[in-house]
Amino acid sequence: MFLRLTNSMCYRCSLKARLLVLLLLIHTIATACTTDNPIEEEAEMPAKRHSAPEPDTTAVRPDRSVNTLDLLGNPFVANRQQSNDLTTYFDRIDSDFTVDADAIENRHKTSVTDTIYTIRFGNSFMEFYAPTQTGDLLLQMADIRSADIKLRNNLRVGMTQAELIKSLKSQGEGMKITQTTNEIVASTREGAPVMLHFYLQEGKVSRILYDGYVD
Repeated sequence: MFLRLTNSMCYRCSLKARLLVLLLLIHTIATACTTDNPIEEEAEMPAKRHSAPEPDTTAVRPDRSVNTLDLLGNPFVANRQQSNDLTTYFDRIDSDFTVDADAIENRHKTSVTDTIYTIRFGNSFMEFYAPTQTGDLLLQMADIRSADIKLRNNLRVGMTQAELIKSLKSQGEGMKITQTTNEIVASTREGAPVMLHFYLQEGKVSRILYDGYVD
């Protein structure tokens, strides 16, 4: 009996020891799992941040091209806002001038009345069409016969033929240049037909005629 009791007590002690080792092992594994997961998640976060697409700043970037006019769009001013203000043209004239305003029926709606403004100075003039519905001031014709006003890029009556050609060629390939003995014509290659005539006399510009397009 004594031997059996001793063996039984030893067996129980051995069993308890095994259970303690097993519990300790389970606790160690559980602790390692709970501490490893946050590290892995933190390690993944920077990768997710780097893979996020950058904001498209071009979507909110203002388009400045809509405010700019090329030479044939307006040979006097390049800024669209300035082109819609009559005082812009007044300030460029170096002589006395008059302004006429005439009512005209809208080309598409007979019930709407638009306005034609004409600035006259000496034997030169500029004519603008102002549709009521848009509030624009559209240059549709100009006949310049003196140096009382200069166009953009210092284009003017009295400049030499060589100066004129050099200035027109600097405008790029979007402009077609036709040259004869007494006249040089700059015109659009595509789109609405617009022409800028430079009449020559003794190798110099004697008259500038602008024929715009207004619909």
